[in-house]
Amino acid sequence: MSESKPAVVLLDPVRTGEGFKSAARDKGYAAVSVYSLDARILKNDWPDHALTDDLTLYGADADTVVSQLAAADYDLKAVVPANEAAVHLADVVAERLGLPGNEAALAWSRRNKSAMRARAHEVGLRIPRFRLVHDLSEVPKAGEETGYPAIVKPTMSAGAHGATLVPDRAAAENLAIAETRDVYGHLIEEWLVEEYIRGREFAVNCFSSDGEHRVMDMWEYRQPDDRDYDFPVYDNVQVEPDDPDWQRAESYVKEVLTTYGLRRGPSHTEVKCNADGVYLMEINARLPGGPATGQWLKHTSIRPFHDTIDCFLGVQPAIMEGPLDFRARFGAIAIRNDEAPGTLVAVHGLDELREYPGVDTVLVSYEPGDTVPVTSGMTNIPVGAYISGATQREVVDRLAGIRALVSLEIDHGEPAGSAPVPALSPVRDDA
Repeated sequence: MSESKPAVVLLDPVRTGEGFKSAARDKGYAAVSVYSLDARILKNDWPDHALTDDLTLYGADADTVVSQLAAADYDLKAVVPANEAAVHLADVVAERLGLPGNEAALAWSRRNKSAMRARAHEVGLRIPRFRLVHDLSEVPKAGEETGYPAIVKPTMSAGAHGATLVPDRAAAENLAIAETRDVYGHLIEEWLVEEYIRGREFAVNCFSSDGEHRVMDMWEYRQPDDRDYDFPVYDNVQVEPDDPDWQRAESYVKEVLTTYGLRRGPSHTEVKCNADGVYLMEINARLPGGPATGQWLKHTSIRPFHDTIDCFLGVQPAIMEGPLDFRARFGAIAIRNDEAPGTLVAVHGLDELREYPGVDTVLVSYEPGDTVPVTSGMTNIPVGAYISGATQREVVDRLAGIRALVSLEIDHGEPAGSAPVPALSPVRDDA
């Protein structure tokens, strides 16, 4: 028996990484952190990422990571993907170490959107028609084959970064996508072109243990009108179990999780529902981003970081069978810039937002004087808030009240002869 200290390996514990590190130590394990993210991303976005690690390692491929872990003086008990960038690597490393994980042979299909679509097509899951392209000049032909409108998206990004709605052939022929790198800093070398599916869009959050799946909750991406969209986040509202689309979304997502070899841990699966059925948009083998994790911690018996570690230890967490104890209903709001890039003059109603009933978290990404781009993904939402209420109706009413209260004043003009205002790094306000 090893006399080394037992440890949990955390892959890319950034963003919500401190929650995983604290949970590991709370359970009696050292936090061995492995960072696969680009060094520039770590330096710029998370300069203090390693401050609370018991051991810090760097590596982007399984051979490098496994060799470093083999040399470490720890008794390794689990490998946990703490960020979407690491879900593929985590399962491959776990298999190499003989530790519990998800099916490594299907790990790439849980990360790369092209492989994700190919897997669904292979087994007959309902998905949009799609084509893979390696140059934007190929989009018009691909769009003709999938049908317009279409969505063009990088295969390895996240948070809708780089996703672009292409309404027709003319737009495809004049397509220009500003993002050359994905949200993790990697050069974009391929895109999916896929049929645009209309219908209600849901995010279904689950936990799995030894192949059994349980839905924690569902959220609907609600839009301000019926126009087609490429970025879904506007008003997010937690769905009630008696919603007419709940049962078919739940059944479909459980089939998806089994199909993709996801046997343990959290997942965040996005689907669209219409008269034709339920369509897979994306599967993510990790905790949900945005509001869900924090709201669970505040208002339920779900302990997302502890429960995730239990799953990868091969232990069934209590949430798989016990009550989830939802003491509130949830929502989230994005105050977006949908017009044109400009200089932020003011956020009106911000102080009142922080005191508004049911507002649990406020996120502010720009300060007056910053250049604010058109909102196109999770990384450039000017103002957001996480909401709770006693009922779904109360949550919806609070979202409407916030929209009437908070507004962005943006100068979209540029006086003759003036220089553009340089973009600054977003500031996060988690008050």
